[in-house]
Amino acid sequence: MSVDVAIIGGGVSGLATAYNLKQRGHRVVVLERQKQAGGTAVSERRSGYLIEHGPSTMNAHIPLANEISTELGLDSLRRDLGDGVRRRYLVAGGGLAAISMGPLGFMTADYLSPLSKLRLLADFLLPQKTDGEDETVMDFCARRFGREFAERVIDPMVAGIYGGSAAELSVAAIFPKLVGLEQKYGSVSLGMMHRRREGGKMPGSRLFSWRDGIATLPKAFARRLGDDVRAGITVRRISLRHGGFHLDLGDQGGLQAKSVVVATQAHVAAQLISDIDPDGAAAAAGIQAPPLAVVFLGFPRENVAHPLDGLGFLTSAAEKRNILGAQFCSTMFPGRAPEGHVAVSAYMGGARAPQMGRLSASELIRLACLEFHDLIGAVGEPSLAQVRHWPVGLPQYGVGHRELTESLGAADQRRNGLFLTGNYFSGPSVAVCLSVAEKSAAAVHGHLQRANGARSRQIIALPKS
Repeated sequence: MSVDVAIIGGGVSGLATAYNLKQRGHRVVVLERQKQAGGTAVSERRSGYLIEHGPSTMNAHIPLANEISTELGLDSLRRDLGDGVRRRYLVAGGGLAAISMGPLGFMTADYLSPLSKLRLLADFLLPQKTDGEDETVMDFCARRFGREFAERVIDPMVAGIYGGSAAELSVAAIFPKLVGLEQKYGSVSLGMMHRRREGGKMPGSRLFSWRDGIATLPKAFARRLGDDVRAGITVRRISLRHGGFHLDLGDQGGLQAKSVVVATQAHVAAQLISDIDPDGAAAAAGIQAPPLAVVFLGFPRENVAHPLDGLGFLTSAAEKRNILGAQFCSTMFPGRAPEGHVAVSAYMGGARAPQMGRLSASELIRLACLEFHDLIGAVGEPSLAQVRHWPVGLPQYGVGHRELTESLGAADQRRNGLFLTGNYFSGPSVAVCLSVAEKSAAAVHGHLQRANGARSRQIIALPKS
């Protein structure tokens, strides 16, 4: 079998790349080692609940998220964030501190000390950093906004989005817009004011999903791709062949491809390309992804005291809780719990406590129930309890991450026709992965056009007999 492009990995990134390339007229095949495509986008209905074992939202501020939903015919299934989301919550002193959703929420809430609120205003006056060196999120935010804000607001946010620690992750890699505002305006706060005055979009999110969850997206891609998706196929080795690549598929035979896109987790990519791109393999191997566990619990509504009037809550490391944070699933979107019941999810493990992500399902459920008893007043046995272990969790964007991804993005320059894509490039959110996949597909398309043009010129130049 021979194709224009072989995409290894059938998660959202691989499927989106394949869909884009097929739309451009290329012959593609997606090779997925699991029994079905979808990657970490796993949605399951059970006992009247909708369980999201992986990502749970799409960011509508990223235009491609809306465009793909429309193009795939999913808009009739779209569900925007519920009206019940009115506050954000952070754990403080063993309870939940409610903070309004407005821009002045932290200034009006009691969560931060008066001195910390005053320190936030210093960002308008502080000089900008000019040495160009990368720094951690913690160092950047403590320098601009004060240590308390960095530890009590930013670190929980980083744990909730990336399963990581603000003291270890690169601000340039995960919050590049904040760095850009400081560089352009000298102050992040001043930059935000200018952007708002100019009508620019500020960092933030407007979230949506679909009736049957995030897995709706990869399923729709897979339907469009049809037989071009081959599940249960493991790529053993990639080797070079004249004019392209040969993929060893074990007992499934082999495959010839003019170009290869590796859309797997970083550690798998490192193994696959080690023979043909050692530099890229070393860069991919340098990206860590500590284990993470998602604990989904359903309760009768009367067994939960808290109004659950937010997205969920986040915890700072100083609170020493067993969970990084939680989502109020049945508040976020309609149809996520049976009538008279509510659903919540706890996230455990990650870089802050990787050992937690390895605990047994029964122990994780026990600990999650204790946390929810303390923080939202959940009593009694849950009506449904499900655990999903992710032995390889979210990629960690450490200091120097930009250099790693620049090296990975240059794979085609070292090995013509080899490309990589995935959630370790620009962010783990599904919408961001769509954007990265679109760029990857455009790069592959350009490569194939150049290669086809070169072959055409060779044919024209052949001497006539």
